[in-house]
Amino acid sequence: MQRNEQMKLGLFLAQAGFHEGAWRDPSVPANGGVNVDHYARVVGLAEDAAFHFAFIADSPCVLERDHDHIARVGRNDGFEPITLLSALSSKTQNIGLVATATTTYNQPYHLARMFASLDHLSRGRAAWNIVTSGVKFEAANFGDDELPDHDARYAKASEFVEVVKGLWDSWEDDAFIRDKQSGIFADPKKLHLLNHQGKYFSVRGPLNIARPPQGYPVLVQAGASDAGTDFAAKFAEVVFTSSPYLELGKQFYSSLKEKARALGREDGQVLVMPGIVPIVGRTKQEASEKLQKLQSYTHIDVQIGLANRLLGFVTDLRSVDLDSLVPESLPQTNFTQTTQKTLLEIAVRQRFTWRELIRRISDSKSALMVVGTPDEIAKVMVSMFDERAADGFNVMPATFPAGLKDFIELVLPELRRLGKFRSGYSGQTLRDNLGLKRPFNQYS
Repeated sequence: MQRNEQMKLGLFLAQAGFHEGAWRDPSVPANGGVNVDHYARVVGLAEDAAFHFAFIADSPCVLERDHDHIARVGRNDGFEPITLLSALSSKTQNIGLVATATTTYNQPYHLARMFASLDHLSRGRAAWNIVTSGVKFEAANFGDDELPDHDARYAKASEFVEVVKGLWDSWEDDAFIRDKQSGIFADPKKLHLLNHQGKYFSVRGPLNIARPPQGYPVLVQAGASDAGTDFAAKFAEVVFTSSPYLELGKQFYSSLKEKARALGREDGQVLVMPGIVPIVGRTKQEASEKLQKLQSYTHIDVQIGLANRLLGFVTDLRSVDLDSLVPESLPQTNFTQTTQKTLLEIAVRQRFTWRELIRRISDSKSALMVVGTPDEIAKVMVSMFDERAADGFNVMPATFPAGLKDFIELVLPELRRLGKFRSGYSGQTLRDNLGLKRPFNQYS
């Protein structure tokens, strides 16, 4: 059934692009990860095209430990997300800015203050992608031998978010008077102490910055485990997910919306946005050749290292017969459980060998990848949107800036022709543009 509303689009802002071989493409700046002008150009393209937001993923660690892999991978040289988006807030006017920050190795007060600051700097365009650390190499950077248990990480995250929301409500919206004539700067009756005492955190408050322009920055989450979807149903306003085929997307969409409704939340206040990797060509052959070129840039050590990590290190792929079929099950990981499950579903569904799965992971991780003409890509997106598998998409161009330009110049006109994507911004804040309500202050 066709939907009358239009889809939301976000941009996954990787250093060189989403493909593992992207940094070797001649059109991509080799130092893109630490080149703020490169990011500004890319985000500027997305803003001109009326994307709803730009999103930065993050893990506070070097992602590999194998020297051969470290030597060849292009993702260990990038900015901390809130710092980068704070810089980009002064170079943009409308596009939302989504930063990833972990609840496992941060303190609520710090993140509440930083995201409130980003929301003020951007005049109401900030969002927090809430994650629990899922990369094992993070633990040793913060004094741990191993990551905490998967479900325990989510339990801590739930308390963490409640504390942050309470801190954002420290001051009522009109608490700061700033009246020079009377000499009154703030109304202390509109200041509220949190005085939180919980299992994981003890936080007095209040926050030393005015309530964010959006009330709360938009709350974003990714994760489709049982604990992850329960968390999303309770807190998330935008949910990133991997839906590599329609049936899986419809199942996740329906399940999450049902869980959110059971908690009294409206469907339109929980937006599901799967990732899509579009490889666009004016012909199918041109699109295939673009992908083949990127694949030629990606060394087998990089492919195996990434696959080992995303499958949770449950088997050493350097020691398996790469031409044997992927088994239907693997031991459950304590790291990225959802990613492992989705990748195994892809492998079983398509009867992949290990070599084929490793190549697929290098190309698109667990996301939906469409290699084809603009109308073919638009058709897949519209089908997922109309079939209630998505409220929009987190677009993951294979390279920057060329892959993004291809999507903007070739696919967006087709989506607009079909009435599925807007031509400009509709509001001042990210909440306005996403159709999300501004939360009330719990104290007022």
